[in-house]
Amino acid sequence: MTLSATPLPLAGLRILDLTRILAGPSCTQMLGDLGAEVIKIERAGAGDDTRKWGPPYLKDSRGDDTAESAYYLAVNRNKRSVALDLAKPAGQDLARRLLAECDVLIENFKVGDLAKYGLAYDQIKERFPRLVYCSITGFGQTGPYAPRAGYDMLAQGMGGIMSITGQPEGRPGSEPMKVGVGITDLMTGMYAAVAILAALRHRDATGKGQAIDVALLDTQVAWLANEGMNYLIGGEVPKRRGNGHPNIVPYNVYPCADGHIILAVGNDAQFRKLCEFAGEPALADEPRFRTNSLRVANRAAVDEAVGKLTRAKAQAAWVDGLAMLGVPCAPVNAIDQVFEDPQVKARGMKIALPHAAGVEAPLIASPIRMSETPPTYRRAPPVCGQDTAAVLDELLGMGEDEIADLRARSVI
Repeated sequence: MTLSATPLPLAGLRILDLTRILAGPSCTQMLGDLGAEVIKIERAGAGDDTRKWGPPYLKDSRGDDTAESAYYLAVNRNKRSVALDLAKPAGQDLARRLLAECDVLIENFKVGDLAKYGLAYDQIKERFPRLVYCSITGFGQTGPYAPRAGYDMLAQGMGGIMSITGQPEGRPGSEPMKVGVGITDLMTGMYAAVAILAALRHRDATGKGQAIDVALLDTQVAWLANEGMNYLIGGEVPKRRGNGHPNIVPYNVYPCADGHIILAVGNDAQFRKLCEFAGEPALADEPRFRTNSLRVANRAAVDEAVGKLTRAKAQAAWVDGLAMLGVPCAPVNAIDQVFEDPQVKARGMKIALPHAAGVEAPLIASPIRMSETPPTYRRAPPVCGQDTAAVLDELLGMGEDEIADLRARSVI
């Protein structure tokens, strides 16, 4: 567990988290790692949908499965869980009372759904003028698709990333392919976190809160980045190139004597060093290969020539030898190899926190490094409703009898 005597950058910030699945929870976990107090509102008796998205599940001290899936554990640390039924008027009242103690509300309900509970932005903004209200949806609050439910894979497909991911046309497995993790969800969570911090800076300067509208599809379109710009500038629709790069060659996965390596040769000097290290310096002077532009035009020939060279050495020989020459080269690691990688270990990317199940829950660390106020890991992902009574007591001053009454009425 990482703790710090230095005040955290977001210490004193309190967030009411009405999100579930991946995009919203990844956003609130990031803010929680940086010191915000995150109160996760979950459906009483059910909790975040991803609690059931297993196996695998965390094992308890007896080795039995808990109700905490690995998926849920991935994005819910540094939060307190309050089980609350928003469908009940008393639950809605509790939510508004909690909001009076919070700086930010983050939600990922379908457009219009929170209005049924009196918790839409327009319904509460006058009562809470300093509130930063962030909505995360599939398609945003406006436009013809706004009412639709949105999921990561839909956004990957509609936003173009699947059309340029996978093997080139004509090769086996050349159908469009999604990215292996919910990257659109994760990027949406990241954009949401940036927007929230910007809105808080504005709030602190002016006293005014605001609504934030972040959508999966918008995010996916935004991070088409260079490939989107290649189309807008060049007018040619990008195609799937497998592991190839649209503008740099050689930049691909290549076979070696005992597996595969990645080469990312970014300039002509690096290509010459690669050829010299491979024992074929004349290849750098081949008329079709002398410059990156020529290599892009002769992509297939370059890949074939480089592939013949890489088969001659073992993976470690390429990775270590080219690193010394400043030529980017890396192994293709399976996920078990990732967590055994010396660099990953040195950076502390695997952590563990004591969990309510009586075991240490393994977790993936934040990638953020800060010299004065680094992220900290204070709470393992909570079980559903773990902190309901404590939060209601601390923030709203509720006594045991009032809490017991709410529980008896299934409000909490």
